[in-house]
Amino acid sequence: MELLQKFVSRLDFDSYEDFYSGYTVNIPDNFNFAWDVMDYLAETRAAERALVWCDEKGAEAEFTYGELKTLSCRAANVLKNAGIGKGDPIMLILKRRWEYWPILLALHKIGAIAIPATHLLTTKDIIYRCNAADIAGIICVDDEQVMLRVEEAELRLKRDDEASDIVALRYKAFVRSVHTREDQYLKAGSAGPADNSSAGSSISSWIDFKSAMDTASAELTRPSALNTNDDIMLLYFTSGTTGMPKMVRHDFAYPLGHILTAWYWQRVVPGGLHLTVADTGWAKAAWGKIYGQWICGSAVFVYDYDRFVPAQMLKVVCSHKVTTFCAPPTIYRFFIKEDLSGYDFSSLRNCAVAGEPLNPEIYEQFRAATGLKLRECYGQTELTVTVCTYPWLEPKPGSMGRPSPGYDLDLIREDGGSCDMGEVGQIVVRTGRRKPPGMFGGYYRDDSLTASVWHDDIYYTGDMAWRDEDGYLWFVGRSDDVIKSSGYRIGPFEVESALHEHPSVLECAITGVPDPDRGTVVKATIVLAKGWVPSEELKVELQNHVKKVTAPYKYPRIIEFANELPKTISGKIRRVEIREEDEKK
Repeated sequence: MELLQKFVSRLDFDSYEDFYSGYTVNIPDNFNFAWDVMDYLAETRAAERALVWCDEKGAEAEFTYGELKTLSCRAANVLKNAGIGKGDPIMLILKRRWEYWPILLALHKIGAIAIPATHLLTTKDIIYRCNAADIAGIICVDDEQVMLRVEEAELRLKRDDEASDIVALRYKAFVRSVHTREDQYLKAGSAGPADNSSAGSSISSWIDFKSAMDTASAELTRPSALNTNDDIMLLYFTSGTTGMPKMVRHDFAYPLGHILTAWYWQRVVPGGLHLTVADTGWAKAAWGKIYGQWICGSAVFVYDYDRFVPAQMLKVVCSHKVTTFCAPPTIYRFFIKEDLSGYDFSSLRNCAVAGEPLNPEIYEQFRAATGLKLRECYGQTELTVTVCTYPWLEPKPGSMGRPSPGYDLDLIREDGGSCDMGEVGQIVVRTGRRKPPGMFGGYYRDDSLTASVWHDDIYYTGDMAWRDEDGYLWFVGRSDDVIKSSGYRIGPFEVESALHEHPSVLECAITGVPDPDRGTVVKATIVLAKGWVPSEELKVELQNHVKKVTAPYKYPRIIEFANELPKTISGKIRRVEIREEDEKK
């Protein structure tokens, strides 16, 4: 608690209004999370657990703050000895391996730039990122396909630069799985822990990072003037609906913006155990798996899996006595289809949800089974918790809540005027008076793109919402997801919520399909729950159901059944992919 109190004006507030006006963050000069938070915790609470890890195959590991300091110093020395230093961009493709945490801290300790990435990147994706950010090195999991894609990317980059002395990657390392046998690396064409020239590779050998850590020194001294608060600490590549992925730039003060995330939204417990369901390649990991949680005194729990099995995740949450939990709506959607009466949720104190609006039906069923109120929030990779159902607010299922302190939020019409109550407009952040702690510093190497969304002291989120009489905000959709049909504006979420009330619907996505008469018509892509079979009769039943639950003009004129919906690695439904597939038909 003493560490947390160091960074905020105060912790306790009487009301939401008191919180919004009275909460501020104290940002020290030259702040560095790894040195100023983690090493402080290693000195004051060395023996307390900081990280608990397990995987779907039964392996487990637990690390104290003292052990994380040792591991991060060893990792930093491995990187320094390889010539990696301040300002060098390093891509981390580490899934949910526990090594991600000491390696990330090591990059912070030496002032390098961390670029977390998903293991689903293609060779083309890796090439684009290497060129866009001048990536100096890649540290990845020992997945053969991931490593081969990195090799293919490097070979193509070298071929493109063969007329010059440029080397695309100065450093390339892998992290060995606890389940991997060493001789698996010796297959022809695979990268290995030793020189792999015998396997026919024309590129430099990979470094076994874990072995290098084992022999590296644990002594590390903080350099003087290592970083300023404005230096780049993290880069996230985030995809929009058009164009190539954007590089979101976060500085060294960014972690302090997530005190809001951990303490006031997720409600982590000092000495507790927090699980956020997110791959480390996604920005949600920064929200829920490291910064705010450790500042607030909670240990971080990591469940490492390749395939999501609802019953298994529920078992892990209960058996490890997780105290606070955060996941996208997709996870809860599958949870409520299980028999929740067979699980012991006595250790679980708070549950949070984000990524997409929460359907009221999911909220009610989860609360009935666990007694816990799901608290929603809204934010972006560019921002931190922007709108939230804070502790002083009664949840309204489907609402994001109210604006966060530090955020001068507004909803504006296309003409730039502020919206009236109940009127749909774009969410914007006004930055003329203040910039929220943790807000991005712009898109890396793209001033024109930054200026297109952030100008005249206004940041345009591209998300649409409306405000009710209590000041709660209700998400409608991305500006390009909102459907305009026969003069009506239809948000996908409200139709999806109506469909989710029907017992046959497990998941659904609402998109617009061009129509010669109405301009656009509403289409529903639906994944059915167990026991339900697609039929024309069911389509009519679902259409009539929507007409009864919401305004009749919003009903889906087209219904398509699918085995699954396209999603991002974080669980968000990719409506843009459904639209793209429809355009090909």
